[in-house]
Amino acid sequence: RALSPRPAVAVRCQEGQLAVTVRRDLFGTGRPVRAAELSLGTASCPPLSPNPAQAFVTFVAALHECGSTLQVTPDSLIYRTTLFYKPAPSGNPLIVRATPAEVLIECHYPRKSNVSSGAVHPTWTPFRSTVAAEERLQFSLRLMADDWSRERLSNSFQLGDSLRFQADVTSEGHVPLRLFVDQCVATATPDRSSSPRYAFIDLGGCLVDGRAEDTGSAFVSPRPRPESLRFLVDAFKFAGDAGNSLYVSCHLRVSPAAQAPNPWNKACSFSKASGLWAPLEGTAAICSCCDTGSCPSP
Repeated sequence: RALSPRPAVAVRCQEGQLAVTVRRDLFGTGRPVRAAELSLGTASCPPLSPNPAQAFVTFVAALHECGSTLQVTPDSLIYRTTLFYKPAPSGNPLIVRATPAEVLIECHYPRKSNVSSGAVHPTWTPFRSTVAAEERLQFSLRLMADDWSRERLSNSFQLGDSLRFQADVTSEGHVPLRLFVDQCVATATPDRSSSPRYAFIDLGGCLVDGRAEDTGSAFVSPRPRPESLRFLVDAFKFAGDAGNSLYVSCHLRVSPAAQAPNPWNKACSFSKASGLWAPLEGTAAICSCCDTGSCPSP
């Protein structure tokens, strides 16, 4: 049977919730399903109060509600739930006029950088299908004033100054997230792959500049909030470079705040007093790879 130009099931993944719209003529047969026969997730969440005159039924639920599950991959946070159609028995118990159906629903949230988003229309297979969509998380990196209260108005520094960086991710309404900085690279041109090139944060969250002599570069503890991370870097320039500009590019990433920091989700500073690496959160063991240079890739 040919599908209607409008999707039978559509999903919108928002920062903290998902909205599922179901066409009453779910199978395109001209026989509308009843709203009471539809539910979302293993918790059987009901739709919003339906209007019988409307051609669609709508569900709205927080990402972690209705029995949804979360999968963390190297690149994404994937929330999964299922739309269930369970037809009521017909008046005659000896016959069946409808078959139950399930539509798997996924919301994909990138853990890295900024990406565009767009809903993907479902492709039906007999009585089972999948709908997936993606929503953008907004990352930012700012130079801050000495008291961290506002963004710094000037980006000019003298050698001996401290650069105060604050990285953030917008996660209002989302399941709580924790932000990490995997790498920060300084270059003399906007091309982050150009030479000379200095990675002052590397190895998935090791602030390696802090090992240099006479530097106070370090992550700032405690965090202002899980989705924000601050760090200090002593101002520097490239030896032999006549220019007075530095370009900084950082790779930011998030993980669920409930997930404990680990060797691939870490923020590690070097303590000159102890000669050891110290984590912003978690146990010292997660920073041991900062010395060996064999930190696992996230």
